[in-house]
Amino acid sequence: MEQNKRFEVFGTLTKTETVFTIDYKILPGTLVFEALKPFPDYYYDTPTSAKPVYLYLALEDQFTLEDIMRASQKFQHDFDYPFDIGKGFLQIYDAKYNILRVRHLKNYDLLEKLQKYFTENGIRFLNKSKKYSNEVVKIKIIKFFSLEEIDNHIFLDKREENHAYLEIPNFLSWEELQNITNKVKYNWVGSKFDAAKGAFFYDGQLHEMVRIYSDKIGLEYLQELRKLYLEKLK
Repeated sequence: MEQNKRFEVFGTLTKTETVFTIDYKILPGTLVFEALKPFPDYYYDTPTSAKPVYLYLALEDQFTLEDIMRASQKFQHDFDYPFDIGKGFLQIYDAKYNILRVRHLKNYDLLEKLQKYFTENGIRFLNKSKKYSNEVVKIKIIKFFSLEEIDNHIFLDKREENHAYLEIPNFLSWEELQNITNKVKYNWVGSKFDAAKGAFFYDGQLHEMVRIYSDKIGLEYLQELRKLYLEKLK
């Protein structure tokens, strides 16, 4: 693949987050989670800020990403600032929810409006009132990524600031990735980072990735970090 070329890929992202449920400014009776610590090993925004970071809206059914994106495109223009969506699953204890992930929503006042628009376009939300507080959950998101390859097997996210992806040679379970990441961090002398598990499909193949979040991201930083991951994979 030619370096420094932007391209779109379809993929997944798996991570753990601490979430809580909100019951204000939402469609009554629906189940909405907010991330308390979106990047737990780096830093997090306070949940009392005027702008949500990550919202996870429980769905009535497992709607396709195509249907969700089609619905979203019908009313994106009604919002002052474009939001980003993805679909996925959120597991908390033995419960597993189909979710709509919302990112870059301008403020909480738009949340109920967004839910109503989706409902009018066939994307229905789970009618379940339940409260969770500061629960660590496993989340898998399915979405499209806009990437730029800045070096062999190293990619920058062109939509999300401070996000990068390091390609690794083989599949790791979430638990295996956590174990390798802990070893990397123990030997890492650079700025701290948060890691998640990713996979992208392009050029006819599935490529395994580690998502890195840090405001110190740069080519040398990422090269050294990938080198350390490869060492710990041996």
